[in-house]
Amino acid sequence: MTDKRILSVSAIKNGTVIDHIPANSLFKVISILELDKLDTQMTFGTNFISKKLGQKALIKISNKFFEDAEIDKIALVAPEAKLNIIEDYQVIEKRDVEVPDKIVGIVKCMNPNCVTNNENVLTKFDVISKKEVTLKCCYCEKITDQDHLKII
Repeated sequence: MTDKRILSVSAIKNGTVIDHIPANSLFKVISILELDKLDTQMTFGTNFISKKLGQKALIKISNKFFEDAEIDKIALVAPEAKLNIIEDYQVIEKRDVEVPDKIVGIVKCMNPNCVTNNENVLTKFDVISKKEVTLKCCYCEKITDQDHLKII
């Protein structure tokens, strides 16, 4: 007899599970990865109990494997996230997302006078802090914190 109080989510045959997303960052991750445009099976949940985060979210996506630039985007809004790569219902790889030392071409500078906002120049940032993501524009030196990041 099964316990009716336990919610079960079906396993995926092939794809990726993004786990340990801070609960308040779930919809940011969905948005920056444009997961709403995918036509593959996807499950997401939030406010699960986590010893490390207090509350966490997760996303299961069938038949989707992320490129490095997409993983960098995840790291910017959910630096504690973990990726589980699934093949034939088995976890074949576990990866911690990691904020890189430099961010190129995926974040908008918050300074309206920055050259990147006025000319066709690729954005570049040095990462000042990886835990509470903080970036410094390589052109105008404007500091942008995690709460004000705009992914492009």
